[in-house]
Amino acid sequence: MDSEKHKEGSKISCGNIEIDKKLGGGIPRGSLTLIEGQSDSGKSVLSQQMIWGSLNHGYKVTLFSTENTVKSLINQMKSLNLDVLDYLLLGYFKVYPVQLMKGDRVLLEHSLRILSAAIKAESDCDLVIIDSLTPFVTHSPLEETIAFFEDCKYFCNEDLTIVTVIHSYAFDKSTIIRLSSMCDAHLCLRTAEVGDKIVRELEVAKVRGASKTTGNIITFEVEPGWGMRILPISKAKA
Repeated sequence: MDSEKHKEGSKISCGNIEIDKKLGGGIPRGSLTLIEGQSDSGKSVLSQQMIWGSLNHGYKVTLFSTENTVKSLINQMKSLNLDVLDYLLLGYFKVYPVQLMKGDRVLLEHSLRILSAAIKAESDCDLVIIDSLTPFVTHSPLEETIAFFEDCKYFCNEDLTIVTVIHSYAFDKSTIIRLSSMCDAHLCLRTAEVGDKIVRELEVAKVRGASKTTGNIITFEVEPGWGMRILPISKAKA
């Protein structure tokens, strides 16, 4: 691995040509992205793909994870052919497991402010991913959530790229629309039936500067040892 790779272009690649194509070349640098989806729809796999692609293009990445420990994350990514251990050891990739104390109501209500301060402290980082934001917003007033997204937009103006991951059940539809309007990109994940199998779908609902001339939905499977395998099923949202 070349630890001195140059940061390439104005977009951050996901390391997958088909996904990058739907995103108009990748996630714009200095942008705020919302990844939203139901349980087991591939949200974490997509965020891990973004981590791997970013690291391979010379970016420094920080992950705040409520889903994994450092060990379980590294093992999970390795099983998807996304080995990032060397980047972790060299300091290009930092992982902060987060466990909210459900018995501390005051701490829960201010958890988004604490997370915002933690993101601000990552001044030498290029990409920050929060997977997932759901436990934070579940215990926070909507005003706190809006304030958090406003903070993220401010950090993005300082050339930080931020990706937030949430479960669809965390908000009602009107709130999702409101949060999406604050973001530069909104990616929706869901499961679907194709023939006799269950697959996952990634809908590019919104990406600043992206072209949708080839359709905006990608269908994929997640296979051990392979990762995201794009299926040759093209859909375009009317």
